[in-house]
Amino acid sequence: VCIMEKQVLESSEERTFQYQDSLPSLPVPPLNESLSKYLDAVKPFLNQEEYQRTENIVKNFENGIGKELHQKLLERAKTRRNWLEDWWLNVAYLDLRISTQIHCNMAGPGPYIEHCWPPKEGTQIERASVNIWHTLKYWDLLRTEKVAIERSGNAVLDMNQFRMLFCTCKIPGVTRDSIGSYFKTETEGECPSHLIVLCRGRVFAFDAIHEGGMVTPPEIFRQLTYIQKRCHSEPDGPGLAALTSNERTKWAELREYLIDLDPKNLTLLEKIQRSLFVVCLDDSSPHATPEDYSEITRLGLTGDPTVRWGDKSYNSIFFSNGTCSAFCDHSPFDAMALITMLSYAEKKVIENEGRWKGSDKVRDIPWPEELVFTVDQKIINEIGRTKELYYKKVSDLQLLNYAFTSFGKALIKKKKLHPDTFVQLALQLAYYKCHGRPGCCYETAMTRRFYHGRTETIRPCTMEAVEWCKSMLDPSDSTYRRLQLMHQAFAKHNKMRKECENGKGFDRHLLGLLLIAQEQGLPVPELYMDNAFTISGGGGNFILSTSLTGYTRFNGSVLPMVHHGYGFFYAIRDDRIVTTCSSWKSCPETDAEMLCRAVFQCFQDMLQLTVAAQL
Repeated sequence: VCIMEKQVLESSEERTFQYQDSLPSLPVPPLNESLSKYLDAVKPFLNQEEYQRTENIVKNFENGIGKELHQKLLERAKTRRNWLEDWWLNVAYLDLRISTQIHCNMAGPGPYIEHCWPPKEGTQIERASVNIWHTLKYWDLLRTEKVAIERSGNAVLDMNQFRMLFCTCKIPGVTRDSIGSYFKTETEGECPSHLIVLCRGRVFAFDAIHEGGMVTPPEIFRQLTYIQKRCHSEPDGPGLAALTSNERTKWAELREYLIDLDPKNLTLLEKIQRSLFVVCLDDSSPHATPEDYSEITRLGLTGDPTVRWGDKSYNSIFFSNGTCSAFCDHSPFDAMALITMLSYAEKKVIENEGRWKGSDKVRDIPWPEELVFTVDQKIINEIGRTKELYYKKVSDLQLLNYAFTSFGKALIKKKKLHPDTFVQLALQLAYYKCHGRPGCCYETAMTRRFYHGRTETIRPCTMEAVEWCKSMLDPSDSTYRRLQLMHQAFAKHNKMRKECENGKGFDRHLLGLLLIAQEQGLPVPELYMDNAFTISGGGGNFILSTSLTGYTRFNGSVLPMVHHGYGFFYAIRDDRIVTTCSSWKSCPETDAEMLCRAVFQCFQDMLQLTVAAQL
C-alpha cells in the first residue's frame, strides 16, 4: 500500500502552497558587508569631506552599538522564519497615519483596449461579468491549490501573498491598523464567497456560489444589471466608502462611531471585509489608447472615492465605456501576485475573444442585497468633508502613463543587456539631465525565495551610474568611454539585484538594527541621524520610487514617496516599454511629463551607443 500511495502522490500535480514549510528562512547578512554596501550607496551624494565624516560614523557604529544590535537581530532571527515580516508590515504600512488610500495604494489599467475590448459605451456590465467570472475561476484554482507555483530559475518562490488576493481587508486602528484575511483553501475549510458591488454611493452584496456551483457570466450580468438599474433610477446613497480615504486615525474613530451608532453597522462592515473582492461600477468614461493610458490610470488610482473601498486588497473597477482598472491596498501583497492573477484572467478573456461561450441559462438565484448603513448628520457631514479633502489632494497629482514604442525587450536582449537595468539607467540619466544632480532611487527587488519574503531595496544611483551620466553629458567624452562606463554601470546594477534577491541587500538589515534599538529603548544611533542617511534616500526619502511591473501587458503605479519626488513604474514588453510617471504639481521643480520625455530620449541615446559601438 505504501508504495502505491507514494506513486500516486508523486504523479499528482504540485499544490500551490505545498512547499511553504520548506522555504529557507530570511537570512541576516553580515554586518560589515551591509555597512560597506551602505557607504558605497551614499558616495554619489557627498563630497570628500562629508564622506570622510560618514565613514567615521559607520566605523564607530560597526565597532560599537551596531555590533550589539546585530547580535540581538541574530537572536531574533533564530526564533523566526522571517525576522522582518511583522516589523515590515507595521513600519511600512500599518503604523502609517496618513491617507494610505491616496499615498500607498496601487492601481493599474486593464490592457483590454489593445485586443478584445476597445472603449465602447454600453459594454460596462457585460464585460464586467466576463472579467469577474474569470477572476472567480482563479479564486477557485487557489482554493483547490491548482495555481502554478512560481519559480525563479530553479528556486521555488513563496506563494503566501496569493492568499491575500481574496477575502482580505485592512481594518483601521487608532494607532495601528490590522489586516483581516479570511481566505481558506478547500482543505482548510469554509471561505467567504460573496462579492461587494459599489455603485452611486450605495453598497450591495451577492453570493458567487449558488447551490454549490459558481455563478456564470449571464447570472453575474443579471445581478449587476439589477444593481445598476436601481442605482440609476433611485437617489444616490451616502457614499460611505469615501471614509476609507481618510487619514487612518480619523477613519478608525469614524468607524467606531458608526458601530456605536448601530451595532448592525459592524455586521455590514465585516461583510465588506470578508468579501472576495469589491466590484466598482464607475460612471466615468476615461479616454484611452494603447500608447496613452494616462486617464484610466489616473481614475483607477485617484477616481471617485465613493465607489472604491480603499482598504480592500482588490477592487475591480469598471468604467461606463467598458474600460477597467485594478485598485489595491498595498499592505497585504506586492504587485507581482496581483499581476499574475490579472494576467490569468486576461489570457482567458483573449482565448474566448472577450465573450462568454457557455450556456445562457440563468438560475433563479437570490437578488443582491443592499447593505444599508445607519448614518446620522455627523457621518454625512464627514463624508462630504472627506470627499472635499480627497479631491483637493488628488487634483495636485500629475500622472502620465505612456508607451515608448520604438523598441522593447526583444531588441535590448539582442544587445545582450538586461532590460530592467536598461530602464533604470535611462531613468538615472534622465533625472541627471532634468535636475543636474544624481537622484537617489528605490527599486523593488523581490525576496520571495525566502519564507514570506517580500522586498528589498536596490539603490540604482551608484557611483558607476553617476560616472556614466557625467560622461554622457560631457561633449568631449568618446563613444568608447561612454560605452565602457555604461557596461560598468550595468554590471554593478545586475550584481546588486542578484544580491538583493538572495537576501544580501542592506536596507532591510539597517531597518532591523534601528528597530532593535527602538524596542530596547536605546537612543537612535548616529548613523541614522547623519545627513548622508537621509539624502541618499534612507528613512523613506527616495526621490525616485520605482518598480518593474514585469514583462506582461499589465502596469501600474503608486504616488511619489516624497513631495519633491517621482513615482516611476514600468512594464517591459517585446516591442515597447510602458511607463507610468507621477509627481506633485505643487512642487515647482518636478514635472512628470518632462521626466518621462527625457527617459524616452535616453532609451534612444543608449541604443545609439550600442549601435555606434558596432560600427
